[in-house]
Amino acid sequence: MKGVAVKQYCTRLALLLGSMLMSLIGNLVALVSALVGSDRAFRVAVSNDQTLNAALDGSEDETISSRAGKAARQGRRWGCILCGLLNVFDTGHCRKNIEEDEGERLV
Repeated sequence: MKGVAVKQYCTRLALLLGSMLMSLIGNLVALVSALVGSDRAFRVAVSNDQTLNAALDGSEDETISSRAGKAARQGRRWGCILCGLLNVFDTGHCRKNIEEDEGERLV
């Protein structure tokens, strides 16, 4: 790697490690919030959902349920399977949570 590439690599690695630490702290705060009855835990759970979606090459502003619902609507196998699993816990979950205005990656 050349100098600029190494610097960029190190910067991205540092950002990732920093965000992992922030996520851990945020989840611990959310756990305490859930134990005392705050709705903050739900907001953190949605944030984690969006984070996982972004890590799986989806939009950072869209939940996996929304993405899966759109995929199921198009007949894509993975979307149908995931929505079927989520239906066990919440009937029509993916359909109810489709975000039509989300889904394009920003970067």
